[in-house]
Amino acid sequence: MNWVRQTLLRNWLVRAISTTIGQKLVMGATGLLLCGFLVAHLAGNLLIFQGTEHYNRYAKMLHENELLPVAEAGLLVLFVLHILLSFTTASANTAARPIGYYGKHSKLSGGTFVHAHNYMFLTGVLVLGFTLLHLSDMRFAHLNLRLKYDSTLDPAAHALHVLHDPISAPVYLLGSLVLGFHVSHGFQSAFKSLGLNHPKYTPFLSKLSILFGIAIGLGFASMPFWYYFAGH
Repeated sequence: MNWVRQTLLRNWLVRAISTTIGQKLVMGATGLLLCGFLVAHLAGNLLIFQGTEHYNRYAKMLHENELLPVAEAGLLVLFVLHILLSFTTASANTAARPIGYYGKHSKLSGGTFVHAHNYMFLTGVLVLGFTLLHLSDMRFAHLNLRLKYDSTLDPAAHALHVLHDPISAPVYLLGSLVLGFHVSHGFQSAFKSLGLNHPKYTPFLSKLSILFGIAIGLGFASMPFWYYFAGH
């Protein structure tokens, strides 16, 4: 019976992502779920400002959770789906609009538009690179030869070791700001992809999305700024 359910679910997902509407729905759903993950991840990371003992307690609780492998697997699926669909939609948009977004000009000022949605694919690629570095520094630190992993360090000490690294710290600062810029449009775009687009609520979602992007970007950037650039 489980095999039947899994087969039906897999076939439904394949059919969904094989159509334009299905791709938008899955893109929106994965985007919102990833935004939820960012909020939870940021909340946990900010505990380091309260003291290393708070951060270590959080890390211990997280790593001792038996459902962690399931959560990591689900998160990986979300990332892969979101990334693959971003490449698919970017290719489709390029084929439909050969001039490209960089050719857009404002009818009011004659200048080029500088909005987050014009650069979603580019910022997405940068966020992907930032994420891979983060995984290398934290999740797979024992394989990272550049950081000289020390198994005797507790989670907070290792996090501070990463934040004091002259390569990781600038990348984390800039990567966090790019991430905030990316989600400042992606958050509201996810609602639109799910069909939740209404003249009454769209202006509110637009402002909320910008505030969300600022909070995420500055929140994550505060850690490398405080511990590396501010000399703490």
